Amino acid sequence: MPTLFTRIDRTIKFSFPTTLPTVVAVLLVGLVACQPTPIATAPSPNTGESETATAQMPGQGVKVRPSTFAKPERRFFAEIINIGLEKLGYEVEEIKQLSPSIAHPVVGNGDLEFYIPHLEKSHAKFFEKGGGEEKLERVGVLIPNLLEGYSIDRQTAEQYKITDLGQLKDPELAKLFDSDGDGKANLAGCEVGQACERIIDYHLQAYELQKTVEHDKGSASILFADVLARHQQGKHVLYYTSIPSWFDYQLKIGKDVVWLPVPFTALPEGQQNFTDRDTLAEGKNLGFPVNRMQVLANKTFMEANPAAKCWIQQVQIPVEDLVTEFQRIAEGESSPEDIRRHAQEWVESNQQQVDTWLEEAKNPTTICS
Repeated sequence: MPTLFTRIDRTIKFSFPTTLPTVVAVLLVGLVACQPTPIATAPSPNTGESETATAQMPGQGVKVRPSTFAKPERRFFAEIINIGLEKLGYEVEEIKQLSPSIAHPVVGNGDLEFYIPHLEKSHAKFFEKGGGEEKLERVGVLIPNLLEGYSIDRQTAEQYKITDLGQLKDPELAKLFDSDGDGKANLAGCEVGQACERIIDYHLQAYELQKTVEHDKGSASILFADVLARHQQGKHVLYYTSIPSWFDYQLKIGKDVVWLPVPFTALPEGQQNFTDRDTLAEGKNLGFPVNRMQVLANKTFMEANPAAKCWIQQVQIPVEDLVTEFQRIAEGESSPEDIRRHAQEWVESNQQQVDTWLEEAKNPTTICS
């Protein structure tokens, strides 16, 4: 029997059946058979849930490497920020402790996501060396007015009428603060790598104090423990401090100790554009620019993670809560585990505010600039 299609030498030849209707019917069957089978598609039942989950956890799958200076009160800020980031879905790694001079380029290079503290004026040179605005970003304001300066015990200031750091050019006055027997005043200062270390060294040179005053450098907690012990023994003390801090809680300005102003404003390279207006506080020239304490962040990370940026921008801790934290630290609750617990307790005590910040962080385009 002849077939409908007979292929010979790549040429199709037709052998027609008896009737035309039969041909048409067979052709239609063939055409239908050659069409691809349609695949039924329906909306995925999980699509909406996935979008909702992403909105609720915008940091899901993103790692954050935080860092801070080796002071427990600075870690307190970092832990509160970390808790919020975790609630936004970010995977937060252990806090690394670095000096500001090292931290700025590390954050700029993208090896860490953020660092606390960044002092807007004192760390200006570190900021530029770390990559400037091309690589770094200052985010939020943790402390709007951070004061730094020199203090001496109130009794010594009143008894010897010491009202100015420059007076310590007098060897007899300088000897009052000699704690190691070399005849020079021992000024408990800063750790190597901090901005305050550079400023103190510059001050000693600018005020011609290098022959009568020496800058004791090292861990702030160790240096201050010695200052506190000497003060409790009724000895003369001379030290650098910043406010607010747990130092200030232990030795209160105006009660236990007093500010020791500088003769005039003198600042190292990178800060020489600042004047008396920048270093004046409480009616005294403290010698250090009044700073805002902020979070230093990697710019690329902030641009890619608006929820994280918006969260950090909003975090503010009342001064009275900081004083409470400083008190707990001064009483010995200063380990990393202690500070994490304190941060969790603070979040729980301020849950309504924290929840508001978190909700706003999930909609950063409408809330945060």
